[in-house]
Amino acid sequence: MIAGWKTRKAAAKKSICLLLALAGCFAFQTAFGQVNSNTATVTLNAALAESLTVSVSPSTVSFSLVPGGTAMGSAPVAITTTWVLASTRAAITLDGSFGTSTAALTGSSLPTVSIPSLAVYGLMSTGLPVTFTAFTADTALGTVGAGLPLFIQVLTSTNRSSSRTDNLTLEINLTTMPQLPAASNYTGSLFLQAQAL
Repeated sequence: MIAGWKTRKAAAKKSICLLLALAGCFAFQTAFGQVNSNTATVTLNAALAESLTVSVSPSTVSFSLVPGGTAMGSAPVAITTTWVLASTRAAITLDGSFGTSTAALTGSSLPTVSIPSLAVYGLMSTGLPVTFTAFTADTALGTVGAGLPLFIQVLTSTNRSSSRTDNLTLEINLTTMPQLPAASNYTGSLFLQAQAL
């Protein structure tokens, strides 16, 4: 019995020593804890440049001219204006214009005959010329006396990054030019440009 008691006492002593050793390990870890470094920072700089673009479809409009009359364009021009602008901008304008008021379209026959911009009309029901109006205005981006303001888009906090598509219908009115020569191919370029204000 004494031997069994000694064996149990020795086993208990070993268990207590083991528990004390484990407690010492935990106490050692708690006493020293983790080591944390300083906090390093990285500054992120990102810039978003302003952009303003105009695209059109179709890029060619044809007319079957009527002597002393009016000819409609073969299709309306879908003008898509897309923008990403700063909060300091208040509005976008879109203008259409020809290079000169005296020759919006020029004939290919000799002697050279031109159709002036006052004979070319535009209509944009979602813009400013809601009835057919001649290209005779002085616009900010075009030639004096050869332009037509097409729209003004007011900017707010909800549309600084957006787009719009407008249809421009064109016609050529030759009522003031009844003697325009036939058998001539009249060509010209209409310039469309937007400006952020």
